[in-house]
Amino acid sequence: MKSLFKKARHLAGATGLALALSTGSVSAATPKDSLVVGWQFDDIITLDSAEAFEFSGSEVIGNTYDRLISYDPNDVSKIFGQAAESWTISEDGKTFTFKIRKGIKFASGNEMTAEDAAFSLQRAVILNKAPGFILTQFGLNETNVKDKVKAIDANTLVFETDKAYAPTFVLYCLTATIASVVDKEEVMKHEVDGDMGLAWLRTHYAGSGPFKVEQWKPSEIVVLSANQNYWDGVPAMKNVFLRHIGESSVQQLLLEKGDIDIARNLETEQLKSVADSKNIKLIKKGKGTLYYLSMNMKDPILAKPKVQQALKYLIDYKGLADTVWDGRGQIQQAFLPKGFLGALEDQPFSLDIEKAKGLLAEAGYSDGFDVELIVRNSPIRVDTAKSIQTTFAKVGINVKLIPMDGKQVLTVYRARKHQLFFGTWGPDYQDPHTNADTFAKNLDNSDDAKSKPVAWRNAYAPEQMTKATLAALVERDADKRAAMYLAIQKEHQQTAPFAFVMQEQEVAGVRANIDGFVLGPSFDSNSYKDVVKK
Repeated sequence: MKSLFKKARHLAGATGLALALSTGSVSAATPKDSLVVGWQFDDIITLDSAEAFEFSGSEVIGNTYDRLISYDPNDVSKIFGQAAESWTISEDGKTFTFKIRKGIKFASGNEMTAEDAAFSLQRAVILNKAPGFILTQFGLNETNVKDKVKAIDANTLVFETDKAYAPTFVLYCLTATIASVVDKEEVMKHEVDGDMGLAWLRTHYAGSGPFKVEQWKPSEIVVLSANQNYWDGVPAMKNVFLRHIGESSVQQLLLEKGDIDIARNLETEQLKSVADSKNIKLIKKGKGTLYYLSMNMKDPILAKPKVQQALKYLIDYKGLADTVWDGRGQIQQAFLPKGFLGALEDQPFSLDIEKAKGLLAEAGYSDGFDVELIVRNSPIRVDTAKSIQTTFAKVGINVKLIPMDGKQVLTVYRARKHQLFFGTWGPDYQDPHTNADTFAKNLDNSDDAKSKPVAWRNAYAPEQMTKATLAALVERDADKRAAMYLAIQKEHQQTAPFAFVMQEQEVAGVRANIDGFVLGPSFDSNSYKDVVKK
């Protein structure tokens, strides 16, 4: 780590930062022009916007790249242009024409043009990594994308869809991480064997956002520096140091000492402990992130509808809300978060041991069964999984918990090699289709399917629900569209192999001298751009 600390000192221009970045016992205030954040980010796999599909990596990208479109984090209905200064929509609703903002420069010094924006979207479709479906759902593929998405001059980008969708659906998709604009010239300098710079951009940077990525050491630190040429105002913080600190108690200790400015993963006990501190304030934001238990239908026991129903009655939703999740979540039992168009807020499930026993008996498992549950090794997830383990045991279901780090659990889950999984899903954009497409639609349930949403990961392939989801996608009347999503959720709630447990309220512990840190409604809209120190 010596070279990292040397780099950190150079970036901050302050020897005290080395102490702030250490885990030693010496206390040192963080530099006036730098922000130090304690955060658990062991889920970062890549920093390439065409590939990143994890919460932490997407947040880093959100702070370092411009996207075509953005929205007000306090009112997501207010959409505005970011890299795109303005746009028009054709009468048939299929062609979106964007004017790229003049004067945006990449970290390389290259000026952003419509060709960079076109290349970024084309590249994402051609590479077709995990988040690729956000764009391919518009009928784009590697053979047609260069005709459908193209620059017609230096400042004009044309984006053509295969049918007339709800306009806000298209625009919200272009607020997603995958719509970040990368520097074509810089990325293609590093192309190897036709990979369009993928291997290089996973660990390097080619953006134009308020911050630049200086360094990333997995599960250790991410170092950001202010973009001195940022078109929308240079951040006051010259540097942001994101420290990976897995233990919430350690985050609390360092926050109280002033060794870090923000603690991102304080658990309920720590939040109560610091609540009355005059040196610390708590910032809260309702998120779209849902925590859920899923059941892999490749498992013959978990594929049985009665078993799925029983498991939904074996979760102590209220008990979890009052203890593990106290102040950090609210019960939500449908796949759309509260606040989204058409969100269902019915809560038909509660802990009911006798009902669960009856359902298991009908399914032929009166004595229960053995099952494994994989979960990311973070306190609130593990504590929730332990509660599930305890209540399942009351009907003879023996749950073996298998905690893993973020990358490990995602690898197993994405290969659908699990039995039970407890984890999270955060919307990729602020339109209801993002979660309907994820949980209620599966066009191909084969192991080698090109599209692999969460429904696919759990071998759930509801044919009629898939059709209903596709129909809601093209309904341009908002009221009719909301009613369609309500109907889909009511069926899904009862018949799908998912038990939705909680909707997150994110809470961050922040030193009292810090202003301007934004917790947004989505994982990639948390922002350090406007942070100042008093």
